[in-house]
Amino acid sequence: MKVGIMSDTHDNLPAIKLAVEFFNREEVDLVIHAGDFVAPFVAREFSKLNAPLKGVFGNNDGEREGLREKLGIKDEILTLDLKGLKTVVLHGTDERIVEALARSQLYDIVIRGHTHRHGIQEVGRTIIINPGEVCGYLTGVKSVAILNVKEREIKIVDLETGDILGLMSL
Repeated sequence: MKVGIMSDTHDNLPAIKLAVEFFNREEVDLVIHAGDFVAPFVAREFSKLNAPLKGVFGNNDGEREGLREKLGIKDEILTLDLKGLKTVVLHGTDERIVEALARSQLYDIVIRGHTHRHGIQEVGRTIIINPGEVCGYLTGVKSVAILNVKEREIKIVDLETGDILGLMSL
């Protein structure tokens, strides 16, 4: 199972298109969005994904009813079982909650966004994945992550250059 991970798209349609094309080329089985879609019109680009999309609300998602209707986003936290990897997804606006979830050791993976900075961090047996920002507005880097469950690998990729920005084996 390959999982595409993204966050902080902030209505940047050309950047969302890049991410969708990348995930389709990678033939991911699922795409997870860690919040800040912003407006429902982004559904036009997300509809081109060849895999299901699951996600959570972020602090800039103002039209929640529209996002609920167009993309099926329902909540601020989502728990998933990714082929035996207990996973929790949240936007991560409150750093204390992200830390508490990781320190609890109840999850194998915590997926978060909000900071716009990509990174992979180990907290005990839990791994925190922040794919960075798809929009590229704050850092200038449009990035996503791929979690390859079978290969037990996480990599963060720059959408424009294809460079690997982070890599970790589980």
